[in-house]
Amino acid sequence: MDHNFWHTKWEKGEIGFHQSEANPLLVSNFEALSLEKGSRVFLPLCGKTLDIPWLLSKGFHVAGAELSKIAVQQLFNDMGITPIVSSLDAFEHYGADGIDIYVGDIFHLSRNLLGPIDAVYDRAALVALPAEMRAKYSAHLAEITDRASQLLICFEYDQELQPGPPFSVTPEEVNRHYARLFELNQLMSINVPGGLKGKCPATESVWLLRRL
Repeated sequence: MDHNFWHTKWEKGEIGFHQSEANPLLVSNFEALSLEKGSRVFLPLCGKTLDIPWLLSKGFHVAGAELSKIAVQQLFNDMGITPIVSSLDAFEHYGADGIDIYVGDIFHLSRNLLGPIDAVYDRAALVALPAEMRAKYSAHLAEITDRASQLLICFEYDQELQPGPPFSVTPEEVNRHYARLFELNQLMSINVPGGLKGKCPATESVWLLRRL
């Protein structure tokens, strides 16, 4: 993961990947995780996504990992929350009632530091990483969350027509990374309106991963 690439994106405000509302695919598919209120949901590479206040509003606790301090500061500012900031190992921890965000390299995050996780919501992590890093990431994520159930969102398109991120992740690749650890169920697949970044046809898929 090129840290400078993402730091520069946030410093320049080049965050076209940031959505102005909670992701509709999260809203329409989250119940598939069958979580009780108060469950703790982990968002890897969370940015300042509005999915976080949506989850909090539904009574869930949220943990997130994010490389950019700017993103996390903006997240709390946008929510009108003043976090308690502390140093934890290789991370800065931004905490408030029901929310813990770890600022640093997700590959340095341990299960002990993260704490118990009931489910993972991955909209922006797997698709943000180049192909050579996705196997390492998927294994690390399963390890630090103790193979918690996942709601995973992926794009699929002709990678030759458009460079990532977000990168194209096929169903075959999802199976390659996760089938040995999880029961996989593709909940839905829809066409991306106007194509990916308006440049090429693409589909967006939602996967439910449950621990074997």
